[in-house]
Amino acid sequence: MASVKALLKAAADATRQQKWDTVIEIANEVIQKDANNHQSHVFLAFALDKKNNLDESEAAYLTATTLKPNDPQAWQGLIKLYQRHGVKKIKQYQYAALRLAEIFRDVNEMFKCQDVVDKFIDHARSQGDRQHYVDALDLILPESPIYSALEGRVPAPAKTYETQAQIIETDEKKRINTLIGERRTRIGARIADVTLEVKREVYHKSRLGYVYRQIIDWSSDDELRRTYEEKLLQYCHDRLLAWPPGEQKDREAALVRKLADDMVIIKHPYKFAWDIAINWQDHKDIRGWDVTALRQYCLFFPDSDLSRVIMGFLTSFVSPFPKLEKEKAAKKARTEDESEDDEEGGAATTYVPVTEEDRLLMMTEGISGADSLLAFRLMGEYYQFLEEHESNFELMRRALDHLKEERARTGLEFRSTEDAFSLYLGTSLVFYQSPRHHQEAKGLFDGILARDPASTSALIGVGLIFEEEEEYGEAISFLERALERAPDNLRVRSEAAWVKALEGNFQDSASELARCVSQLTEKGQSINRELLAQTQYRLGYCAWHIDTSRTARKNRSGAYSYFLEALKSNLNYAPAYTSLGIYYADYANDKKRARKCFQKAVELSPSEVEAAERLARSFADDGDWDRVELVAQRVVDSGKVKPPPGSKRKGISWPFAALGVAELNKQDYHKAIVSFQAALRISPNDYHSWVGLGESYYGSGMYMAATKALLNAQRLEGVEDSSTIGETWFTNFILADVKRELGEFDEAIILYHQVMKGRPREEGVAIALMQALVENAMDSLDKGLFGKAVDHAKKTLTFATEAPAAITSTFNFWKAIADACSVFSHIQGCTPDFPADQVRSLLGEDDGIPEYQVLSDIDGVGTGVGSTGGMFPADEMCAVDLTKVLQAAILAHKRAIHVSANDAHAQAVAYYNLGWAEYRAHGCMPREIRKKSTRYLKAAMACFKRAIELEAGNSEFWNALGVVTSEVNPTVAQHSFARSLYLNERGAHVWGNLGTLGLIQGDIPIANEAFTKAQSADPDYSHAWLGQGFVALLLGDAKEARGLFTHAIEIAENSSVATRRHYSVSVFDHISASFSDQPITLYLQPLLALAKLQALQPHDPTHRHLAALFHERIHDSTRSITTLEELCAAIEANYETTESPETLKRFAIAKSDLARSYLAVGSFDKAIKAAELALQLSSDNSSESELTGEERRKLRLSAHVIMGLAQHHNKNTGDAIPCFETALQESDGNPYAACVLSQILWATGREENRERAREVLFEVIEKTPQHVQSVLLLGVIALLDGDEESLEAVLQELQALRASEGGVSPEEQSHLGEVMRAIAALDVDAAVYEGGSVSQAQTDTMLHPELPHGWSELAALGGAEGKGAAEMALRVALKSIPPRGPLGAEDLARAYAGTGRVADAQTAILIAPWDGCGWATLSEAVNS
Repeated sequence: MASVKALLKAAADATRQQKWDTVIEIANEVIQKDANNHQSHVFLAFALDKKNNLDESEAAYLTATTLKPNDPQAWQGLIKLYQRHGVKKIKQYQYAALRLAEIFRDVNEMFKCQDVVDKFIDHARSQGDRQHYVDALDLILPESPIYSALEGRVPAPAKTYETQAQIIETDEKKRINTLIGERRTRIGARIADVTLEVKREVYHKSRLGYVYRQIIDWSSDDELRRTYEEKLLQYCHDRLLAWPPGEQKDREAALVRKLADDMVIIKHPYKFAWDIAINWQDHKDIRGWDVTALRQYCLFFPDSDLSRVIMGFLTSFVSPFPKLEKEKAAKKARTEDESEDDEEGGAATTYVPVTEEDRLLMMTEGISGADSLLAFRLMGEYYQFLEEHESNFELMRRALDHLKEERARTGLEFRSTEDAFSLYLGTSLVFYQSPRHHQEAKGLFDGILARDPASTSALIGVGLIFEEEEEYGEAISFLERALERAPDNLRVRSEAAWVKALEGNFQDSASELARCVSQLTEKGQSINRELLAQTQYRLGYCAWHIDTSRTARKNRSGAYSYFLEALKSNLNYAPAYTSLGIYYADYANDKKRARKCFQKAVELSPSEVEAAERLARSFADDGDWDRVELVAQRVVDSGKVKPPPGSKRKGISWPFAALGVAELNKQDYHKAIVSFQAALRISPNDYHSWVGLGESYYGSGMYMAATKALLNAQRLEGVEDSSTIGETWFTNFILADVKRELGEFDEAIILYHQVMKGRPREEGVAIALMQALVENAMDSLDKGLFGKAVDHAKKTLTFATEAPAAITSTFNFWKAIADACSVFSHIQGCTPDFPADQVRSLLGEDDGIPEYQVLSDIDGVGTGVGSTGGMFPADEMCAVDLTKVLQAAILAHKRAIHVSANDAHAQAVAYYNLGWAEYRAHGCMPREIRKKSTRYLKAAMACFKRAIELEAGNSEFWNALGVVTSEVNPTVAQHSFARSLYLNERGAHVWGNLGTLGLIQGDIPIANEAFTKAQSADPDYSHAWLGQGFVALLLGDAKEARGLFTHAIEIAENSSVATRRHYSVSVFDHISASFSDQPITLYLQPLLALAKLQALQPHDPTHRHLAALFHERIHDSTRSITTLEELCAAIEANYETTESPETLKRFAIAKSDLARSYLAVGSFDKAIKAAELALQLSSDNSSESELTGEERRKLRLSAHVIMGLAQHHNKNTGDAIPCFETALQESDGNPYAACVLSQILWATGREENRERAREVLFEVIEKTPQHVQSVLLLGVIALLDGDEESLEAVLQELQALRASEGGVSPEEQSHLGEVMRAIAALDVDAAVYEGGSVSQAQTDTMLHPELPHGWSELAALGGAEGKGAAEMALRVALKSIPPRGPLGAEDLARAYAGTGRVADAQTAILIAPWDGCGWATLSEAVNS
């Protein structure tokens, strides 16, 4: 085996030959023999390096370095290896370079040492990042182990540190921005929180502060050192802001403060450091600051905001620091004034204010932009000295907010600063808008006293608050405690003496105040003129109250002299003006001078409440409500009126009440409500405020609230002293107005009468009473209370004759008269009750007076008709009475136009009202005359045109013009409606009128659209639904029209003639078109509507005729006969006068209907006579102008049938049959007439007549196979004849009709079942008929289970199923009564009676007492 030495030699040879595998093999062999052989490890590492086995090579080198640490060979190999790794092994490279440099240093090979370091730094700069370069530079810094060897061979440490600082600054700034940009996009992230989090993270690892300190320590350049001192301060301050509250933040704050203080000590003019050093101080008193540092700050930074505040404060009287010599200050001031720039081109100089105005301006400018706790504190002290409490109040709010921000930023407590700010704020709150903020101020003072019980300012503040709260004992206690700590404070002493005066101890207070006055006026003492004026006034106040006699108070050498002295000391001292005003008003009788004093007092101080009240009352007496409002608002804004919560002091309500009255006069009701409510919260028993609140609610339309307020006022009338309340009639008057607006007219009228009893000549009340009477009449008219409406209209006219003469020249007076007259034109049945004599006395009888000349050439209306008396026949008096009413209304409106000549708006409304009165007169004329353009219509158009000329922007005037021109000139009407809708597109009545115009012109789509818009604008406008009904009729949908008419009448007023007329007609048409019986409920509303129409228009024959037909349908034939007889007589009289074919037609129809009613009551002779006359009048076929073909056919059919039935009932069957034959012939085989004829023929008993009856029925069935009555009659005839063949054919028809679902009424189904059961009961041959009565009843229930007749018959047949069938019949009947079905009362009564129970029998009697079924069942039940 070769020796180790030989192997090493072989390895060296292989190395030279670059046989790296051999080298590795030999080296490993040597290591196996001697693991600690250093050279073998070196050979192995070198060979592995050449083979690019870098990691194994590194391990071998490291092993070699451990075997011989001071041998450079292995370290050099490592360095070469690491260089090949690039940036990956840069940390290991640095260590290896350092170790190799130390080895060279130790052997004193300095060049090699430097070369190793330089190569590594170059490698880090070129291959690594910026941080690697910074770390590499550490090798040549004083902290490096090899620095002693490299010193002088490398750059100075300051330069290297500066390089590091620049790199670190840039990298940290970039890293902060990058991290913020990445994290701010996270959900829920806030930029402020993210910024602080990132900065804390970066600053936690930062070495920038250390680098800054090393630069400062090693730099020989003072400028560079100062620069990096500033950077270090800014950096530490940034770290401070980033840390959360805790020990770390406290350490950072201490470091920042030390750095700043050091800069101030060396007087380095870095503003940021000076701001920190000055502002972060927290002294209990301003004296704690170093005045030298403050003055130095002003010299260094004269243009800063804080400098302005400091300089202003230091030169003021309030400054606790010694002043500079006056000569120097004056010299500086002059220098500032005379020179702008120095020789160097203008360095900043310090400006020293000379006057107080300059000082205040300078400090105000400074504090406006200052961001300094010291600035706020100095300014607060100065404002408090100047007693600028409002400014200090706002400033200290800002200061406390800034303090909170600084505390959060720096972590410093600033407790003394906070107490100072709280004292300044509390003091300002005591005086600013006193006592609004007293609770807040007391809370601030209590907090300070809890920390510092000896705080003089806090004691004074609490004492002043107790003084304002009228707790004088507590106030004296606190002020005396403050006086013990500041015995020379004259302000505290005078305040303590004043509180004694307020407590009532005027003598002691006067002596102490006199002593204060003497001390204030001592020679040589700087006089505080404000305090002197206040003390002199208070001394006068004591003198005023010590001797309250009139002589003493009137003495000008007494209290009066002190008040004057106070004004001499301070011309702007408001309380002295108030006291002088009281003196002049109450004792010198100089009202003018008193008002000037009060006005001056209020101008100077809104807290002078007594002066303000007297001044407001003075203005109110003059009716100057704008000034009253101004004075009251100043007092409210002062904060004196409302005591703070928990205060014993009473509030002052009169400013709010005065504001309410002033706002009422401006008709600003919502503001007035707020003001009166505020007054009542302070004085709940203020009668006048309740009245004002009620009036305000009334003006704003809140009538229920107004009622409650006025009732509260009336409640106080019985509680409060009448001398303080004054007159109470106005409350009743306003309450009556409220009741009137609520529609409670009866109560309103009672209240108006009560007021009129006490004040019979009160014009406004008289007018209001007339309006209430008229409105009550109109309301009663709409509600259908026609008698009440007429009664109130008459009362209005009666009162008008007794009303004060002054109101006869007012617009509302004549309008009320006209409206009262128009009530009679609506309720024409009461026109005979029209008080024509009273109206004549109001209107006069002279047609020539100017009032009646308005449009007299057009309408021709004069007083002549009203003066006719009994000049006309009785049958014409109805028209004469109506003419009197209409013309009286027209004349009254003309009087309204005359009295409103000076008011354009009132005159426009008067013309508008006259136009409607003229149009009303036109509408009341006969229909034949209305077809033409009457004089009334022309006058109406002229009136509306004149109204539009006076007020073109009124939509109602245009609408009225459109109405009156609809038939005369549709183009003008359309334009007028369009203009009205342009002015007010929400006018439902205008849309309705436009729709009516469309109907008149036949434009159905336009009409439909207009009525739809009217419904949208106002769903409760009945005429819109009425017009929609007309549209439906024109489109052929009678059912839809009837529904619309029904809805219209449900929402319409009772005075609506058109709605009731057309509804009644539509219902009658529906009943006439239906062959089945209708429920009685269907007749009720039309009858009620017609009753209203007859009251409104008793002479209209259409309404009366229609009412008679309805009475006929409900079997009230007696009333129908009465109505028709009266109607026939009236029509006959009219025909004799006019000989109109239309009248003759109406007479013929009425006679036909009268004949039918005579027949119903058994007056057969009268029926025959009336029918004969109807036939005679309708016999002329050529007179097409009288009756149309259809009308003639129906009339003659009815007359023939009536005559035939009457003859039959008179036992004149022979005469009856020709009547029916003629009826059948003229009606072209009317099936119902045929059925009646066949019944009459069968009743004669003659075979030829019976055969004729069969022929007639077969003819009917041949024409109308589904005619149920004809089939039934044939069935009965076949059954009676025993004709099985005919019966079989009839049975098939009966069964088919019985099984049909439509076309057969319930009543007819009952008849079908009855005939079928009759056939079954007669036991006809089974070949013809199968089944008995029970089976037929069961078939009825199966085919029509919803009808009660089958169940009733099944129950009547008895048996096991009888009882259950009776119950089912009752249930079905209950579901078939109106409105669910058409079942009548008799059928329901029979269903109840069918159960056999006593209770049900009684119910049957109750439902239909005229039907015997209930009585029979009750009798059977009782007897059993």
